[in-house]
Amino acid sequence: MGFLYSQFFKTPPYPKGDLTGKTVVVTGSNVGLGKEAARHVARLGASRLILAVRSLDKGHAAKQDISQSTGLKNIEVWKLDMANYKSIQAFAKQCEAELDRLDIFIANAGVVRAEWHEAEGQEEGMTVNVTGSFLLLGLILPKMKETAAKYNTRPVFTTTGSAAYDHTTFPQRAAADGEILAKCSDRAFAEKHWDQQYPVSKLVQLWGIRQIGEHHPASEFPVTINVTNPGLCHSELSRDMNSWGFWLFKLIVARSTEVGSRTLLAGALAGPESHGEYLSDGYVEEPTELVTGKAGREAQARVATEIIRQIDSIVPGVSKNFRN
Repeated sequence: MGFLYSQFFKTPPYPKGDLTGKTVVVTGSNVGLGKEAARHVARLGASRLILAVRSLDKGHAAKQDISQSTGLKNIEVWKLDMANYKSIQAFAKQCEAELDRLDIFIANAGVVRAEWHEAEGQEEGMTVNVTGSFLLLGLILPKMKETAAKYNTRPVFTTTGSAAYDHTTFPQRAAADGEILAKCSDRAFAEKHWDQQYPVSKLVQLWGIRQIGEHHPASEFPVTINVTNPGLCHSELSRDMNSWGFWLFKLIVARSTEVGSRTLLAGALAGPESHGEYLSDGYVEEPTELVTGKAGREAQARVATEIIRQIDSIVPGVSKNFRN
């Protein structure tokens, strides 16, 4: 009932503000929510806008469209494939080398599949939505901390989450006799519980963000990190979900891409009170018992440790950047 009420009766606020002088990165910005979020960023006058995309051709088409509709000329298109750890590392190095500052990072790129796909030795959704996302965050934080110190400002890293996190029983927790995240990429187990695979990735993502916020509060940490839920939208995320039933449901219930993108800006423009928090419909919201209850908190600590172990195995020591 909460989901339908939100979809039909809540409208995220239209983004307002002034981004003059700010450098903003938006991932997954050649289509859908990312593109419309980038358009809002351009409309608010960002001095430098980076479209981080997997397809450079589609990225340049998006750049032209956004520039024509907003008048912003200083838009760049950079390569980033969130399913490839080397691409993530190369992108972070480019940010370090070519950006004087990094004020806002909208990490919107994500994936949901109708069937099993593998990337970097894991189920693709876990690679993109979890491991790759936290690897990217760890690699980007030094530039954002540098920006905070040099320009006396508070950068924001916001990632696109989903209310789908609450639509799982998290079966991996009970089934795992070793690491939970390894169980999330166990093909036989994942395919048996496929309807829960995407929600599980979003649940794990939310736990990871909350763990950082709890262990490194806004009073001590110079960058705001949050996760925002755009609701069900007419975006490209669910393009693999091509059943007639889902198509009809989406036709009736989904928000427009522009309305959904407002939530990404809400996360990007939020203050330190949003650090480590979950935003829905553009406002901070307490997650459900699945996340905040005793079992949820125990699972949060466990998966956060596993995320750190994973990303440190890719880039040794990168998790140190999550500290103050």
